[in-house]
Amino acid sequence: MKNRSSLIVITLLTIACAVSYYLYKNKTTGSTVDKDARNFKIEDTASVTKIFIADKNKHSITLERTKTGWVTTNKYPARADAMNLLLYTMKMLDVKSPVYKNAKAGVINYMIGHAVKVQVYSGDDLIKQYYVGHENAKMDATHMILTNIETGENYEEPFLMCIPGFNGYLSSRYFISENEWRERMVINYTPPQLKAIKLEFAEHPDSSYIIKLKSTTSFELQKLNGTPMPFDEVKMKQYLAYFQNISYEKLLNNVNKKLVDSVRNALPFVKMSITDVKNQTRQFNFVRKNSTAELNMKYSTHYIYDPDRLFMNYGTESDVAVVQYYVFGKILQTYGYFLPKNGVKK
Repeated sequence: MKNRSSLIVITLLTIACAVSYYLYKNKTTGSTVDKDARNFKIEDTASVTKIFIADKNKHSITLERTKTGWVTTNKYPARADAMNLLLYTMKMLDVKSPVYKNAKAGVINYMIGHAVKVQVYSGDDLIKQYYVGHENAKMDATHMILTNIETGENYEEPFLMCIPGFNGYLSSRYFISENEWRERMVINYTPPQLKAIKLEFAEHPDSSYIIKLKSTTSFELQKLNGTPMPFDEVKMKQYLAYFQNISYEKLLNNVNKKLVDSVRNALPFVKMSITDVKNQTRQFNFVRKNSTAELNMKYSTHYIYDPDRLFMNYGTESDVAVVQYYVFGKILQTYGYFLPKNGVKK
């Protein structure tokens, strides 16, 4: 009887151990899979060399790191602020919560049709791939699902992702438009880099001029026919200092073809040519932008042209952008700006 009882106890203990081992093994395996499915974060963003983002409508952007900085698909310099924000986002991504089981199917179905695909490379190696979906109802997290790089299959579980300490969604950081990714700074010269600046005013030709820089302290101001003109040296130095960090507001390429063609074919009211010390010349044509009823109502007057903004046509590819008078007005000065006071002449 005693032996029989001992046998029963041993058998029960064996069964219990087997069940415990089975549960432990499955728990551990599940935990590993869950941990891998959550691993969106890229710790070493300095090693990232290329980022590919694509939507379901076959639109895409490739961002590549070069010796001189990040560039877009067509090799335009990429906006430093946008690149830094995207890399910061990739480094700080964290799981806010899993998607509730009863919402999982709906989230996945929506992401199949609307999510943006993100691929991150280090050298030639794909190191991370995930899909960025829509924000949650509270607008403080974004649905994402990760791909298993080894198998090429997506993990089964989507997550609500966030950046700790940031109250907002993240999908807006994964945009695709090359216009939006391009560096907006178009004029950035220090006086030692400048050789000549020419402005031609179509409506007031007598206000046109050319500035020639012999050095950072020696200048000439001439009419377009070469006639020397007097100028105030302090004003000249201040003017030349304005040619740094000048950016457009919005690029119109591939946005409104009819408007872009109209600006390209319009007669500019100001033409500006900038020649640097390497004898490279860049031309900028400025075209007035018509005012609107909303603007006239805002200012309680009737403007023919927009008092705040104008169009700029520039570059070898005839880019067209909207620019602000507040930013560009200081370099679109007529000759009168340089007139000396109290007979002080140069």
